Amino acid sequence: MAMVAGIGWFLVANTLTNLNARHIATGFGFLDREAGFGISEHLVPYLPSDSYFRAFEVGLLNTLEVAVIGIVLTTLLGLVMGIARLSHNWLVARLASAYVEAMRNVPVLLLLLFCYSLITVSLPLSRNAFNLFDCIFLSNRGLRVPAMIWDDSAVMVVSTLALAVAASFLVGVWARRRQEKTGRYFPVLWSSLGLIAGLPLIAFLATGAHLSFDVPHMAGFNFAGGSTVSPEFAALLLGLVVYTGAFIAEIVRSGILAVSYGQTEAALALGLSRMQVLRLVVLPQSLRVIIPPLTSQYLNLVKNSPLAVAIGFPDLVSVANTAINQTGQAVEGVSIIMGVYLAISLILSFLMNWYNKRVALRGGR
Repeated sequence: MAMVAGIGWFLVANTLTNLNARHIATGFGFLDREAGFGISEHLVPYLPSDSYFRAFEVGLLNTLEVAVIGIVLTTLLGLVMGIARLSHNWLVARLASAYVEAMRNVPVLLLLLFCYSLITVSLPLSRNAFNLFDCIFLSNRGLRVPAMIWDDSAVMVVSTLALAVAASFLVGVWARRRQEKTGRYFPVLWSSLGLIAGLPLIAFLATGAHLSFDVPHMAGFNFAGGSTVSPEFAALLLGLVVYTGAFIAEIVRSGILAVSYGQTEAALALGLSRMQVLRLVVLPQSLRVIIPPLTSQYLNLVKNSPLAVAIGFPDLVSVANTAINQTGQAVEGVSIIMGVYLAISLILSFLMNWYNKRVALRGGR
């Protein structure tokens, strides 16, 4: 313990000595200064005249956006491919196996560069963009879609949609507990679809059925208006999802194979269909095997996201690098990056461990 403390003291003292020798001020006071550089993508308003703190906030939100969407998409892809590998259809199983083996043996950075090149080179210029209904355009500048203009009716519809999603979740919890007590099945899927589609429609009609959109249009050499999915964001998300999905597919496959085949035979003998057996019997039991390694893959996806700097996506690491180059506050900048990724990893691990305890077997007395 004393040796570790001594090494830590030596590193800190040596760092402070070198910083003083180069007349570099220490501390996080630079966060209040004007950043002076632009960020191409931001979920919150940002101008070059904003502070470094605001710039770090924009980078963090971009990182969280990639992490959240990536985790959802890679879970769906891994689940589908993992089940497909066990399909009785020879072609489906072989195609899924080819995908898994290919993606697991390609460096993720190379995959990101390939996806970025594929988008920017293979897609047409803005003036020749693929056009869908004169409101959706796809080109090497990204995907342009209509953007909702936020007024009272739009806020009401979106709020009602969020309420419907929450209500659907509660219905699912209630239906599962009801089935465990009585054995009676409740159509959760159709009820959830009805809530998610019906409540926003009622709110839309109640507010006067008025929604307005900012439709993209050609202005000079590029589009104006609407919302944009940039090539950098699309390439980063596609690369991370395709890469991590291959590992999750193997985790899902191993989890399903860990469930005794006698469970499947018993469920089939009760008259359940193959899909019902998979959804109600096999997958719930396989979660106990799937969740622990799945947590590691989620963490890997988050920790691989800083590779965005290679294709120009302004995530936290990219923004921090720019700030470090301008201010010379390398220690503080790297500390912020390490602290943020540590916090994200700990929160994600806590949530997955909590869920793992919920699905774990509980021994009886």
